[in-house]
Amino acid sequence: MPFPSLASISEIPEQVWIFLAKGIGAVCGSAISIAYLLPRNRREAFLRFFVGITIGMIFGTSAGIKLADYLNITGEISPVEIALSGAALASLCAWWALGILARLSNRMVETK
Repeated sequence: MPFPSLASISEIPEQVWIFLAKGIGAVCGSAISIAYLLPRNRREAFLRFFVGITIGMIFGTSAGIKLADYLNITGEISPVEIALSGAALASLCAWWALGILARLSNRMVETK
């Protein structure tokens, strides 16, 4: 199969590029999350990786828009870059946010 030409690549709709960017960002954010704080076992690594991918795919665009607004660069980067950076950020932070929620819920249960 021949390599696609630039003309055929440019015909791919932007929504497809955004979806791919979210996937790549989510995988990268999950990998960084695992490398930053090593999991205790394979099960935790597997869960952290797939939770990160799921959160990155779901919240990637929203997180990217918020991040771009916060950094005041919304008009300077493309929607694909916004989705990529947002998915990476969301997947990187997903395990940390779930850990905080778990600790808060444990405290609430212990105080009752």
